[in-house]
Amino acid sequence: MSDKDNNDAAPEGQMEALSPERRNAILEGAGRVFARDGYEGASMARIAREVGVSKGTLYNYFPGKAALFHGVVSTGCDRSIKHIFDNTPDGNDPQETLHSLGLSVMDLMLSPFRQAIHRMVMSEAGQFPELARSFFEAGPQRALNYLAAWLEAETAAGRLAVPDPDFAAEQFFALCQTKIVMRARLRLIEATPADIERVVQGAISLFLKAYAAPQPVAPQPAAPATLTEGEKP
Repeated sequence: MSDKDNNDAAPEGQMEALSPERRNAILEGAGRVFARDGYEGASMARIAREVGVSKGTLYNYFPGKAALFHGVVSTGCDRSIKHIFDNTPDGNDPQETLHSLGLSVMDLMLSPFRQAIHRMVMSEAGQFPELARSFFEAGPQRALNYLAAWLEAETAAGRLAVPDPDFAAEQFFALCQTKIVMRARLRLIEATPADIERVVQGAISLFLKAYAAPQPVAPQPAAPATLTEGEKP
């Protein structure tokens, strides 16, 4: 890996605009290289060969490897997170929405590509702390922001009672990872749909016990009047 891969930027004013199709092709190819070779092993020259362009052409589009990695993660997460939240049920049942959300998030976290990227970031975070920050802000933080905004809206509508939506969003995602995600990342298990369903249902059950909206108290019927001794017929 050369220092140019990480630190050099194309001269100001010389960066070329990318068509959406060209950008997607470059980012998909770069993602394959990052997942396969790790951050340090994924040189700009290797990425250029994977994509089928010259290294000079790649630098015309991206100032360096850090910017290219950020593009890979942020673009992929934008698509995934938007898909997850755009496809949650439109009804007013928080349990139904959380179920759909939990299954989608688990599917994302357990995908082979996402697991490869996560392993890469964890292994390189000590040497490249900006890599870990870029990954967190582009991926997990965006998902947390989306969920926190939804929890705040549900609280305002009276369907949930969540005093700290940011904290509660972290709790829900942590609950969804119970028993499965760490083991899968360590290649100890391959989770089945039944395993995932059990974990998500358990997460929802605990979460709603903590944050269910209080039920209105039904008015009690008035007690019958009691006649005094002098009022009795």
